[in-house]
Amino acid sequence: MIDHATVDRIFAAANIAEVVGDFVTLKKKGVNYLACCPFHNEKTPSFVVSPTKGLFKCFGCGKGGNAVTFVMEHESLSFPEALKYVARKYGIEVEERQLTAEDQQKNDDRESMMVVSAFAADYFKETLHRNSEGKSVGLSYFRERGFSEATIERFQLGFCPTAGDAFTQKALKEGYQEKYLIDTGLSIKKESGGWYDRFAGRVIFPIHSVSGRVVAFGGRTLRTDKKVAKYLNSPESEIYHKSNVLYGLYQAKRAIAQEDYCILVEGYTDVISMHQSGVENVVASSGTSLTEGQIKLIARFSKNVTVIYDGDSAGIKASLRGIDMILKEGLNVRVVLLPEGEDPDSFAREHTAAELREYISENEQDFISFKAKLLLNEASNDPIKRAALISDMVDSIAVIPEAIARSVYLKECALLMRIDEGVLQEEVRRRRRDTQLSQDEKEFFRRREQLQKEQTTPALLPTTAPEGTRMTGSGMDELERELITYLLRYGCQTVDFKRDEEVCSATVAAAILEELDADGIDMENPLYTAILKEYRAIQAENPAYTSETFPMHRLTDYPDAQVCNAVVDILMPSELRKPSKLWERNEIYLKKEDELLSEAVPRTITLYKTKIIEQMIDTLRQELAQIGESQVSAPLTTAPQEPAAADPLNDRTKEILSQMNRLNELRNRICTRYSRIIL
Repeated sequence: MIDHATVDRIFAAANIAEVVGDFVTLKKKGVNYLACCPFHNEKTPSFVVSPTKGLFKCFGCGKGGNAVTFVMEHESLSFPEALKYVARKYGIEVEERQLTAEDQQKNDDRESMMVVSAFAADYFKETLHRNSEGKSVGLSYFRERGFSEATIERFQLGFCPTAGDAFTQKALKEGYQEKYLIDTGLSIKKESGGWYDRFAGRVIFPIHSVSGRVVAFGGRTLRTDKKVAKYLNSPESEIYHKSNVLYGLYQAKRAIAQEDYCILVEGYTDVISMHQSGVENVVASSGTSLTEGQIKLIARFSKNVTVIYDGDSAGIKASLRGIDMILKEGLNVRVVLLPEGEDPDSFAREHTAAELREYISENEQDFISFKAKLLLNEASNDPIKRAALISDMVDSIAVIPEAIARSVYLKECALLMRIDEGVLQEEVRRRRRDTQLSQDEKEFFRRREQLQKEQTTPALLPTTAPEGTRMTGSGMDELERELITYLLRYGCQTVDFKRDEEVCSATVAAAILEELDADGIDMENPLYTAILKEYRAIQAENPAYTSETFPMHRLTDYPDAQVCNAVVDILMPSELRKPSKLWERNEIYLKKEDELLSEAVPRTITLYKTKIIEQMIDTLRQELAQIGESQVSAPLTTAPQEPAAADPLNDRTKEILSQMNRLNELRNRICTRYSRIIL
């Protein structure tokens, strides 16, 4: 585990706008930044990054946290891995203490595979430029393709020697373990003993993650032997899942975000040639069928996708399923068909960036027009084929999640195919009812189950309230939230409080904690209980913490996700939060919370304590009423009476009345202490 001192250094150095900005395009608004949330589909930005607080919060899906938790969520990393990522960004050396053997091994294995991949990328690049075979074969090939030195360097292109195990032998000599060479797929163990390099004799295209780390490789053979696969990719591994990787995205992500659309092509050289021509918002599915994970990657940077096809109509038909998948994710799809005999690689090498952009602009079509033109020739005047084409187009329209977009495409389809729009609408409704609604039902039950789990108190929190404590409700939860808000946002701020007609200075945290401790009050909401417990622990370590030195990450990185999210929600800047209804109901009108803390904090404490007392009094009243009912319903008797004995019910009645008097007196004293009028 990484020691606390190093963690503190990482959090102190991390600029959340810089970290999040590596993955999401941020637009400045006042002191904060806005963006469309990378964790769910949305059109109106509700994702807020606050540099002053060092936090992010999506007011759409509810996700929130700091720079490290953002990297965890976005890159699917563990907490230590995310810390290391941020540490590397700011040049901080990470020191770790001993983890459990299992955790240590898992982290080490993943990181070792990353290190081996980075070594391999450097080795292949070095071989391309320094090795005689690399220069004569690999470098010559890239130059024949028209790739410049700058382009070769940018994409870290390389070459693996033809000698069967040259790379493996070099890696072993440098101290890299055989296990990780095999796990990454770089080396293959022979049954007869020894190894051979997976990419021997191939030019190399490193594949990067969104954050820029090499996770896999693609290799192209330069042999003419048809029995040898032209392209060969790394196998799936702990660090490489091809369905969640797009070739060139690391190099293209800024251009995609700036131009607000992504060009999708098929191969490595397509991407590289278009980048070199000056069109950089280009990525490739690397020869694999487009996947949902890859589409979600594009959606992080833009909702607009232009798919470029070459003149091979058979290949286009096989790829049409990918268009439906893009539509299903709510993205806008346009299609460009290149002239016959051209592909993006050759077309980019023959044209300038301006010519490329002009061609795309003039020739791109919406998917309905594209499908109609592509398939109508085959349908001709055959009504059966024509009906099948219409059905195919309706399938595509039915998966579009937005009702307005579906309606627009339905109108266009009706015009193109000369069919009644009402018929198409009914058919789309039927198909969505048969498919989409069943998915919605599954989603409903999934969410309900998740909600039930969330409503169940987490194991790390108390599962039952202590005996004798009051019940929640009637604004109690709001009062507890207000007190926690003051603790988190202003806890280290020193304020002058008027108490018992005297003015005393204290921090907001000291005032609140002292008042709660004085009456032995524990909060009912388990989330706030956990926050309060951790806050007390931090205060106990160093009561002299200031707003700048207070280790807030101990709360924003709390092990329980619900607690962490509650903290982040409270800590977001006040201008992003709606005014508390609590103040309106209790006739408290303040300019700004931090300007009038001397009044707001005591009044909230007063409200909270009086609410507790009122609930206790109410409980006693209910018991008193039950005693009265039992006495009224007691059976009458004419039997001789025994000498009068002590009546336990009457004794309990006196005790209850006495307790109620004491509670009323206590309430009066509390209200008088802070000069609050009792209505």
